[in-house]
This record gives sequence, C-alpha cells and structure tokens, in this order.
Amino acid sequence: MDARAAFEEEGLVPEIWSNGAGFVYGRHSHPFHKVLYCTEGSIVFHTPDGDHALEPGDRLDLPPETPHSATVGPDGVTCLEARRD
Repeated sequence: MDARAAFEEEGLVPEIWSNGAGFVYGRHSHPFHKVLYCTEGSIVFHTPDGDHALEPGDRLDLPPETPHSATVGPDGVTCLEARRD
C-alpha cells in the first residue's frame, strides 16, 4: 500500500514537505498526533525512546507532546505528514 492510500484509509489528509541534505530540526513537540511517511531520501527522528531512521515506505507515529528533533540524510528527504487531533 502506498503512503497516500494509507492516509486515505485512515481518513487523514496529508501534506508534503521536503528538506535538503543535512537539514536539522531542533527539539520541539506538537499538541496533536503526528503521522508521517518517508517517500524519498531519509531522515532520523530523535525521541526520548531513541532514534527512528526512516527511508522510503517507512512510517512514524508521534503521540501528542512527544519531544523530538530530526536530522535529514545525505540525499535530502520528502515526507507525507498528517495530524490526528
């Protein structure tokens, strides 16, 4: 199943985003459940539970208020992301 179909099956509407190689997201959190799929490249999310490396086809669910940061891989990254309130 592709990422868009997975979102649709869950009734979620994804947005697409991407960043270049080596981009770093500082530590932050969200007040909502975040669902994302990596579609191109790679990214590592750093959470209190450890690191989560995503490559194309991988999914990550972040519960509300989960502190996280992220580091984009050497070829950049593109992800589809939706929020579940």
